[in-house]
Parts: sequence; C-alpha cells; structure tokens
Amino acid sequence: MPARWWQMRQSCRLHPSRAGVDPLDRRQTEGRHMFDAVIFDLDGTLIDTESLALASGIEAFASMGQPVDEAFMHGLVGKDLPTGARIIAAAFPELDLAELDRRWTHGMKVLMDDGLPLKPGVEELLARLTLPRAIATSSGRDAAHAKIGRTGLAAHFEHIVTYDDVTAHKPFPDPYLLAARLLGVDPARCVVFEDSDVGAEAAHAAGMHVIQVPDVMATEGRFAHLVAEDLLSGAIAAGVISA
Repeated sequence: MPARWWQMRQSCRLHPSRAGVDPLDRRQTEGRHMFDAVIFDLDGTLIDTESLALASGIEAFASMGQPVDEAFMHGLVGKDLPTGARIIAAAFPELDLAELDRRWTHGMKVLMDDGLPLKPGVEELLARLTLPRAIATSSGRDAAHAKIGRTGLAAHFEHIVTYDDVTAHKPFPDPYLLAARLLGVDPARCVVFEDSDVGAEAAHAAGMHVIQVPDVMATEGRFAHLVAEDLLSGAIAAGVISA
C-alpha cells in the first residue's frame, strides 16, 4: 500500500504552536544567521500526493468489499508502511493485505500517470532558499526517488533520507538526525517543514525548529514552533527567506 495518503486541505492561519514552545524566539527573525540547513518532509509537504492516495485507497478497500471512510484513512496519516499495515490488520483481520496493497498501488500509479503536482509555493521557496537542504521521508527509497525525479526536485537537494535508510522511523527522530549528519550541521540549527503531527514529533525529538504546514488535518501544532498556512509564509516567519 502506498506509504502516505489523501488530501482534504485544512486552511490554518499562521499562529504560534500551543505546545509551550516559544515559536517567536530569536531564530525566527534571524533565521538566515541562526540556521544552517533546511530539511523537508516529502509527501504532503513538497508533493501533493495526498488526494491521489486517498482516492486510490478508498477505492481499493471498496473493491475488496470493505469500504472505509475518511476518518479511518486519517488514522494512517504520517504512518510508515509497516505501521499502517498493522493498523489495517487490527481493524480488518480477515482482509488480504497483499491484495489490498496490489490494488492500492495500482490505483495510485494510474492516478500519478495523470500528473504529480507540487504543493503551493514549493518552486518559489526552493528558488529563493540559499541554505543547504535535504529531504527526510517515510516513503521507501524507490518510491521516494521516483516521485522526486518525476517532479524535478532532485537537483534542489543535497541528500534524501528514506524509510530504507534508518531502522527507527517517524515519530522517532532518526530520519532527521541522519539528514542533519549528512548535511554536516548541528540538528539544533536545522529548520524542518512538515505536514503531519507524526513528522513534526520526529523533527521536534531531533531538537530541530519545526514549521508545520497541515495538509490533511488541522493541528494545534503540539510539536511545532509554528503552524503556517503555506510553505512560503512559514519560511518567511522562520527567517530563512525574506518577505
């Protein structure tokens, strides 16, 4: 089954997180001096894969006689493939997961053949960023590189950390810590852009400055320094690009 899914975009105004973390610390206004690198999640943050995965996933379940609603699908947000499979197996123990995976993956591929759009502001943000950057994703290596290649993102990133590159996955900090190590920077001097709470928790656990741009569900930003409406406003608030 695809590693990440669906799109039911929730509009959120730029606001401080409610986690008790001060989002308006000096790093926000001095970002280009206080930060050494920027790390991005992939699905739902850079690439708008969510609507495709939601549609193909719901169709795959229905085709096997087990319809699910969006609330169930939302419970899979940000989860890696094995974790998602365990959730599905617990809910539907009689379901043939291998066949579900085949149908879901096929449906996703058909939809992706019609185009794989970038999230709003991605091209402008990458053109304006001067800091080194990496991707840390829960997608497997082959899937991640295929999506990155199709959307023309590869040239913009020094390193890409995938599910296959770490043994502990989001919400554990390992993907982000590896990205920082590959970039040769202190994790505390990294800005992270994430859409999901699971990913934000991972970046927060890594000691990084987290800008969360929700895609599927609204969030209170428990693990974020700032919750932004879009990537550009989040980058401006963090100080990594100018207004």
